[in-house]
Amino acid sequence: MRVFVTGATGFIGSAVVKDLIAAGHQVLGLCRSEEKAAALAAAGAAVHFGSLGDLDSLQEGTASADGVIHLAFNHDFSTFAANCEEDRRVIQALGAALAGSARPLIVTSGTWMTNTAPGAVATEAGPVVSSAVNPRAASEEAAAAVLAEGTNVSVVRLPQVHDTGRQGLVRYVIASAREKGVSAYIGDGQNRWPAAHVLDVARLYRLAIERGEPGAKYHAVAEEGVAFKDMAQAIGHRLNLPVRSIAAEEAEAHFGWLATFAGLDAPASSEQTRKMLRWRPTGPGMITDLEALQVADA
Repeated sequence: MRVFVTGATGFIGSAVVKDLIAAGHQVLGLCRSEEKAAALAAAGAAVHFGSLGDLDSLQEGTASADGVIHLAFNHDFSTFAANCEEDRRVIQALGAALAGSARPLIVTSGTWMTNTAPGAVATEAGPVVSSAVNPRAASEEAAAAVLAEGTNVSVVRLPQVHDTGRQGLVRYVIASAREKGVSAYIGDGQNRWPAAHVLDVARLYRLAIERGEPGAKYHAVAEEGVAFKDMAQAIGHRLNLPVRSIAAEEAEAHFGWLATFAGLDAPASSEQTRKMLRWRPTGPGMITDLEALQVADA
């Protein structure tokens, strides 16, 4: 299969590219710069120059592929809502190029898009919040729209994806600890974040494009919920910083924009995903990677 991958040079995308190629697939990777194009080519992928803002280029890449994995997203949180609407437009363009064919489109979302009560375990079949509540839900709304128009689209929802260098939103928790000189958690710190190692996530994307069903939702979750306190303790130990609990009223001062997320209790299950795709995560857990954190990059 020839797979067009957006975000092919990113943290997750580069792992997906390697996994696809190792499994015998051809990869066409979206890229904006010559420097990243060289790295992509070195990994064995073909390069397609373009950007999320160039919808014509995205459709050209899609036209030459047997399937698409859409991972690219602008992570500038100062323009978060606008970035989510850009993602909606990208998915609509990709879907239009694939409509009426069996060629699969894999769209990326997050486990926090599920509309569950605090502390309830999110499942693949659970209801989804609207983009009016969480702008990031625009991606799933777009996926639903192109599904209705005849596109073979499915969704991979990500937890906190990690290795020893990157850890999803946890990297901002690490940055706050370094800046404030203390690794903090809110209250008793028993609120949970789901997680998975990047290599397990990469394998799930491959299985989704090989075996996925139209309209399916897949959870790339290896650990249902890692307690925030446990993460804070591992970060404090690795960075040689004190660890302490802070009150909810102190969260914004310590975590900044991340304060809303730092108190979330949002575990997620992947039981249905494991059955549907025969996916078995085997990578190290979040705490193991935090204990081996590449301190210079944290």
